[in-house]
Amino acid sequence: LLLNNLRFYKEETKGDDVFAEKLSKLGDVYVNDAFGTAHRAHASTTIVAKYFSDKVCGYVMQAELDNAEKVLNNPNRPFTAIMGGAKVSDKIMIIEKLLDKVDNLIIGGGMSYTFTKAKGGQIGNSLCEDDKLELTKELEAKAKEKGVNLYLPIDNKIADDFNNDANSDFVDGDKIPDGWMGLDIGPETIKMFSEVVANSKTVLWNGPMGVFEFPNFATGTESIAKSVVAATENNGFSLIGGGDSASAINNLGYGDKVSYVSTGGGALLEYMEGKVLPGVAALED
Repeated sequence: LLLNNLRFYKEETKGDDVFAEKLSKLGDVYVNDAFGTAHRAHASTTIVAKYFSDKVCGYVMQAELDNAEKVLNNPNRPFTAIMGGAKVSDKIMIIEKLLDKVDNLIIGGGMSYTFTKAKGGQIGNSLCEDDKLELTKELEAKAKEKGVNLYLPIDNKIADDFNNDANSDFVDGDKIPDGWMGLDIGPETIKMFSEVVANSKTVLWNGPMGVFEFPNFATGTESIAKSVVAATENNGFSLIGGGDSASAINNLGYGDKVSYVSTGGGALLEYMEGKVLPGVAALED
């Protein structure tokens, strides 16, 4: 019996117990293969499990957990994490956790401008979380204290408007003029980041290096993807952490040239932050 999408029912996302018990009457064995929703305590992904004595995870869920564990607890070194995307606030927990694990931490994408501004650099109209400036200083200090090499962009591709056809230029990472915004990493940064990644034996990548949806500002993300492939071909292990990074790798046709592409962006990050995933815990009880 194949049921319609359970999210049509508000009881599903509320994790309603009565609704979960009704669902449990439809089968004898519970299999959950939805790692991408394992961080949510919904009726069908978590609550229903308590009504089964026979419950297991599927192959995708197992592979996601195994690959995350390999990166977190048994990485070959050097281990490099590449963090990109728009906001530092989305990645604070994972960055703090990774500082205890990695040899190199690369920061790119929109979140890098908050780091640059905190160091006194000019970022023009680039994305910035002003309430996180002190936090980025703390993260840099922790990286230094733990002996982690922290890499930030040394140059950027900038634009005078947020669109693919905007006027563009290349400037030093800390000299973005007013009225301009950083939308990608520049050639010197690409060279530096790529060398670090290509020489790594374990790579975790989560988040693009720029606005890769715009072809004119996708070079940084594409270059990082190529360097992750190079590291993998050099007997390295690479885990692509869901979301935009997975899209970038797959769109470039490199999905089968890296070790594992995660389907669970938010779930993977929470797992790597050390949080208990309700969907996983429900299978272990």
